[in-house]
Amino acid sequence: MTKKLDLNKTVFELTQQYPELVDIMAGLGFTEITKKSMLHSVGKMMTIPKGAKMKKISMIDVVTTLMRNGFDIVGDMPEMASVSKVQEQEKTSRPSSERREQLKAYLKRLGDGEALEDVRADFVRDFGEVEASEIMEAEQELLKEGTPLSEVQRLCDVHSALFHGSTAEEKIANAEKEVEASVLRKKAQVAGQENKAKSAALEEIPGHPLSTLKKENEALSALLTKFKESRDESVLPQIRELSIHYAKKGDLLYPLLNVHYGISGPSDVMWTVDDEIRDTLSSLAKEKERGNKWNTRLDAVLTRAEEMIYKEENILFPICAVNFSKEEWYGIYRDAKDYAACFGVEKEMWSDAENMAQAVDEASEGEIVMPGGRLRIEELTALLNTIPMEITFVDADNINRFFDEGPKVFKRPLMALNREVFACHPPKIEPMVRQIIDDFRQGRRDFVEVWMEKEGRTMLVRYMAVRDKDNKYLGTLELVQDMEFAKEHFLGDKA
Repeated sequence: MTKKLDLNKTVFELTQQYPELVDIMAGLGFTEITKKSMLHSVGKMMTIPKGAKMKKISMIDVVTTLMRNGFDIVGDMPEMASVSKVQEQEKTSRPSSERREQLKAYLKRLGDGEALEDVRADFVRDFGEVEASEIMEAEQELLKEGTPLSEVQRLCDVHSALFHGSTAEEKIANAEKEVEASVLRKKAQVAGQENKAKSAALEEIPGHPLSTLKKENEALSALLTKFKESRDESVLPQIRELSIHYAKKGDLLYPLLNVHYGISGPSDVMWTVDDEIRDTLSSLAKEKERGNKWNTRLDAVLTRAEEMIYKEENILFPICAVNFSKEEWYGIYRDAKDYAACFGVEKEMWSDAENMAQAVDEASEGEIVMPGGRLRIEELTALLNTIPMEITFVDADNINRFFDEGPKVFKRPLMALNREVFACHPPKIEPMVRQIIDDFRQGRRDFVEVWMEKEGRTMLVRYMAVRDKDNKYLGTLELVQDMEFAKEHFLGDKA
């Protein structure tokens, strides 16, 4: 059942309706809410927006936190910034803000079902051109203002036709021009002298993650064109390798943008679209009836994949190029080694990253003393890596603290260490992860076991609550074990 939170109601009314709000708001900095005397006095006169203004807490943080906790925001939406610095920035960029408001209005009209051509006519009258980055900002603001994620995902697919031509061919033909014009101007506004040369230079470095992702997109685009021209279904298994490309984005790019840089649009929208494209292709591959309806669905999902290439190169890659540090790119390069090649694009060595890894890869000295004995760090590391399971430990604050080394069926990029575990999961999986950890924390469960098929093999995933001798919750252990050996043993005995 949807939890509707009315911003026009007082803090007292809302906490009576949703008691969990006390902890959520306290975590945001509304510490007085934990005092009953304040809640029953000032809380009966104060609304959340008024409190945020008094405490100088950004309403962006408030709204996004409430949405993450399952609330649907209703009522009068205040200004999304409370900090004076943000307000000053808004004053100096009013034309850009007004432009985004108009873009948001076009997107909302499309979302309400208005005919594309009617909206396009108004757009052509009011705008000569539009930046791809402005579209991304408009979508992010819709999310922050409470527009349901499913609506923004739908708009993500239709806005390309509104702003970049009505057909996929037009969009692809104009992609290079859009990158050169849109990214160059936007970077000049936001980052001064930094411009399109930043992303172009990174794409030219052999082995750099952006170079590899760009080559994968070029190969995928060629496969899509080949299928469109020939309708040769033998090409489809190669196209389905986009799941590897999407997995790298989902594990290595989206969470870093969201957690470290507060850029949530790609993780909120693109990640879910990636999953839908991958799942639809997988479902179609399993169907035996391949008539007109099947081909119509196939063409639709391949068009979405084609448009995703456009979105990556116009929005995602330039954003990453501007924001990520060299050290973060080194980490992405290191973690990307754990993924299979796709579309026939072979992995290349990035010499700078390899030299850096060699320089810092020095053996640690000293011992770790435990009740059951003592081990040198190199011994403990080797011991954990020898256990035939994939090991993950998440601490009591929901932070990833440890992954064992080596190739994994369930990827665990080292870049995700010291990052909140929830940021490492797609939006549709996050609620389940939150529920499991909350059950462990509250003592409702001690373990959860999930059996599944992964890459044609039977896998057992165990989630286990880690507690000390006094039964205090210390964190969650995840163990992933390939169970094919057990099947072979027992089935072999029966045979």
